[in-house]
Amino acid sequence: MRVPRSRGAVSGFLLVLLGAWGALVPFFGPYLDYSYGTDQTWHWTNARFWLEVLPGAAAALGGLLLLFSAHRVMASLGGWLAALAGAWFIVGQSLAPLLHLGDVGQPLSHHQGGRTAAQLGYFYGLGVVILFLAAFALGRLAVVGVRDVLVAERDERRAAELARAEEERARRQSLERDAAAGVAGDPVVAHDGVARDGVTRDGVAGDRVVDGTPTTRYEPDQPYGASGNPNEATTRYNPDLIGSDYGTTTRSPAHQAPSEDGR
Repeated sequence: MRVPRSRGAVSGFLLVLLGAWGALVPFFGPYLDYSYGTDQTWHWTNARFWLEVLPGAAAALGGLLLLFSAHRVMASLGGWLAALAGAWFIVGQSLAPLLHLGDVGQPLSHHQGGRTAAQLGYFYGLGVVILFLAAFALGRLAVVGVRDVLVAERDERRAAELARAEEERARRQSLERDAAAGVAGDPVVAHDGVARDGVTRDGVAGDRVVDGTPTTRYEPDQPYGASGNPNEATTRYNPDLIGSDYGTTTRSPAHQAPSEDGR
């Protein structure tokens, strides 16, 4: 749907000039002895608005759309607007009595050539030229050229590159957030329900996760010197038991502390 701006640039520029001429010539024309209806400069009437100012402004606006728009739909809208303005310059005087829009009068020149030039420059000739340029621009916009295909492919490549760049930026931000969370010591729950900081989901301190595998801390459950199977796990080290109960354990003599006499 995109087209090069040069596609309607020349037609748009000319339409802007012709539209400005059609809208303003009724007001400054008497300075040049080029009058239509009255010889007063900057004289405002409703008929001049409907038959000259409004179509001139529409043609200029359509030319601006053709000049600056790079979208086919908007440029075509400008072309159709200018075409309607040109057609109104041609038939507007004939339809004005029927629509009760007023009358702009007749050329004030005393020569036939002057009157003909005024009619052509104010309405008929101006409308024909505007209509021709608008139709020419619309015809060019209706054709899909090689440049249009190249522009479309370039836009698609740019859109794909922007999408990839956005995905890469989002991935980097996610990695940075994960790294920051790991440095701050935030708990990261593993798939087995064990938290990275050693706290399980039920809030009880327990297993840690190392390389994805939970490991259990050694927790002795019996004091040294307590009766029972010597091969069973014992409780944590208790300094109060050293020198007292350690020698009274039921373990084999090889595991007992030497007596005072044997030292």
